[in-house]
Amino acid sequence: MARVIRFAPQLGHWLTGNLDRGQAPAALVGTMRQQGMAAHAAEAIVAAYVDARARGVAPPADRLELPDEAAARPVARLAPGTRLAAGDREIVVHMRIEDPVAAALGNVLGDDECRTLIEMARPRLEPSTLVDLVTGRDIVSDKRASWGMFFRLEENEFIARLDRRLSRLMNLPLENGEGLQVLHYPTGGGSEPHFDYLQPTNAANRESIARSGQRVSTLVTYLNDVPAGGQTIFPALGWATSPLRGNAVYFEYGDDRGQVDARSLHASAPVTQGEKWVVTKWMRQRRFVPAAKA
Repeated sequence: MARVIRFAPQLGHWLTGNLDRGQAPAALVGTMRQQGMAAHAAEAIVAAYVDARARGVAPPADRLELPDEAAARPVARLAPGTRLAAGDREIVVHMRIEDPVAAALGNVLGDDECRTLIEMARPRLEPSTLVDLVTGRDIVSDKRASWGMFFRLEENEFIARLDRRLSRLMNLPLENGEGLQVLHYPTGGGSEPHFDYLQPTNAANRESIARSGQRVSTLVTYLNDVPAGGQTIFPALGWATSPLRGNAVYFEYGDDRGQVDARSLHASAPVTQGEKWVVTKWMRQRRFVPAAKA
């Protein structure tokens, strides 16, 4: 049986205003809990407002209907078990969460593969950008202090081997994957909390979703050991993963209907000693079609 959460319309106005100002969903949940709201209700209401913004629809006005918990639990794309076959490599599952689906993985890349990716990416690095939510343009921002580059899907034999392995691990067709992105964070570098799914607040994101569907899952693999700092933090889940070479963090946030999960909010903690290298694979609902070059 569905559960109904009722709330004052003023709360909806407050949420809309704070999200417009860029407030983190986790902070809004915290404020609502401080005012005496139950955790499950606060999380559900904030998630509904974030989801509505991502899909470009009106949020609930004063009530939220939640389906039965067993029926609402997502079906993981990540295979069950403690050791996962990924074609040419066996992946170790160190920890997993069922709702939302997330896991800490080991043995995703070998040491030599990590070093090769770094050396192939290094000469192509450029200052990392963020997509402006209003214009859809890539902009350099102090919210992400890093350098990055993209490989084309199956750009060469080495990259193709990794694309195939990660596609099998993430249990989606190879063609649904975006090209691998390598990021380099120097000492002090990190990123503020953000979502990986596309928010349809600008023409560029809406066109990308129309071409390829929404992003549905992410795999971030660490290419080096970071002496201190650099954890991948999930503030809504109270969980963080340490950057160790060859290990990865995997998380799902989108379903086949294009609905997204705001609990996937995450950030890269500042690197306080050494440097951090990662490679990221994003998966779409259907075949990824990049934007045509002007």
